Amino acid sequence: METQLNRDAPVIIVGAGLCGLRAAALLNTHGIRYLILEARNRIGGRGLSVEVEGKPELGKFDLGPTWYWPRYEIAMNQLVEELSLQTFEQYNEGRMLVERSRNTPPQQHDLSAEAMEYSLRFIGGVQSLIDALAAQIPSEAIYLNTKVTSIHQEDDSRVKIQTDAGNFHASSVIVALPPRIVERNITFFPKLSAELKSNLMNKPTWMASQAKIIAVYDTPFWRDQGLSGFVSSWVGPLREIHDASPSTGSGALFGFFGLPAKARLNMGNEQLLELVLEQLTRLFGPAAKHVKGTLFKDWSFDEHTAVEEDTDPLLDYPSYGPIIDGKGSRQNIYFAGTETAYRQGGHLEGALRSAERVVNEVIKHLS
Repeated sequence: METQLNRDAPVIIVGAGLCGLRAAALLNTHGIRYLILEARNRIGGRGLSVEVEGKPELGKFDLGPTWYWPRYEIAMNQLVEELSLQTFEQYNEGRMLVERSRNTPPQQHDLSAEAMEYSLRFIGGVQSLIDALAAQIPSEAIYLNTKVTSIHQEDDSRVKIQTDAGNFHASSVIVALPPRIVERNITFFPKLSAELKSNLMNKPTWMASQAKIIAVYDTPFWRDQGLSGFVSSWVGPLREIHDASPSTGSGALFGFFGLPAKARLNMGNEQLLELVLEQLTRLFGPAAKHVKGTLFKDWSFDEHTAVEEDTDPLLDYPSYGPIIDGKGSRQNIYFAGTETAYRQGGHLEGALRSAERVVNEVIKHLS
């Protein structure tokens, strides 16, 4: 049983996704003690890399974010260098396919070198980034299966955090969760203002309306046909498909669904998989039937990611940025996460930028 001592810390971070882990690593460099509270039974948040069950030799595949754009994502470039992570270029060589009808073959288009923005992926998936950050954090500082239910601002220098595993206390709290999850799942004392609650709800959770499926093969056979693996479809069920193959060895294709979340739920995973394999076979030929495994994640029904409003697909890029508290009454409670970033909100880069911003604010407060 934990003592009160190790349930108290100058800083408590709520959420062990990329933003929360990066914030912890930055606090480490300043010698500031912290604890991380995570509702899931794992770290990483929307960063999720998995293997085909029973076939680890095929590699790890990302069911969440998978790449970053080094030409303009500076924080990620610096972190990759700092952690000595290995990356490789997203495969975009060859022709793309455009599917407009089930009854006619897909159109093939040559892609110019400028058509696809240069992007990189992690050897071992985004999990390698998560693991490298976690290696900088003492294991006893992370509490898994610990869901925060309420946050009490007791005075200017003390905050009580109630969880389903007991109470914690801190001088400052970093809430590194999707804003809508915060508004719906955490009760604040004193209560949040109507303006602040609206600000939280007006930041849609990135990826929360999406489902991602990956079909894994022995080899990336489509490359032998001169195809990049990139597909745009008006037919579906996948509206967008990309090559998700590891740097060496097996092949993989991943796709995003054009079907809304409620339609996916009503259809069921078995029928969805059947329709996906039918589409991949239409696009890439009979070899697409011979999958070694399929991996599927519907983020819209992940209780730690999405709320009901997130089941509606995003029609425009959201207006992200810091959570504004007009009254300034919560000077030791900080909202972080990729949806609160000034730039690259929703991306891995946004999570890192948000962590850097909020840690600077916490250090100023503590000093």
